[in-house]
Amino acid sequence: MDLRVRQELERAGLALDWPERLQVAIQFTQQGQAISLGEEVPVVDESWTMAQVKLEPISRLWTATDMTPFLMQTPPHHESFLGLLESTAGIYCTAMNRPETDAEFERLYRLLRRDPDGEDAHPLFSYLRAAARLYMSLRSVSRGEYEALTYRLARMARRFRSHEGSTNYHRKVVFSVLGP
Repeated sequence: MDLRVRQELERAGLALDWPERLQVAIQFTQQGQAISLGEEVPVVDESWTMAQVKLEPISRLWTATDMTPFLMQTPPHHESFLGLLESTAGIYCTAMNRPETDAEFERLYRLLRRDPDGEDAHPLFSYLRAAARLYMSLRSVSRGEYEALTYRLARMARRFRSHEGSTNYHRKVVFSVLGP
């Protein structure tokens, strides 16, 4: 957790009780291309209150206590982690007016697990990483929990893949998180 981030968001008037209801706002160039995020991240809540916060790298946000290293069943307090990442993915795809393929989601989630502080040419990676950093700034997550949760996301994307170019994960999981 990062108390500084919590305090900055509270000062800006954002509601922090439900991290999955927060969002990392998508930023665009004048040509309509998504801008990859760095340390500074725009965060918005349900009431459209927005704040720019500097988030620490994921490796600095792991808690010292390692919980279960492999979580096939997600504890209720981590459903919001999955929800925040999946809603971020859905909002990104909606903003870009293009669903990502199941294979691309799997690749991005695997990269997020293997190299959480790394970079990727696909801007969606920076938004997924920012969503994870935001959640971990507000709630305690151990390294084992983080790796298990991102592994679970990658497995879900792989499980929905039916053929090359399929977007089943987006249609059945990510889009459903956004609701009707």
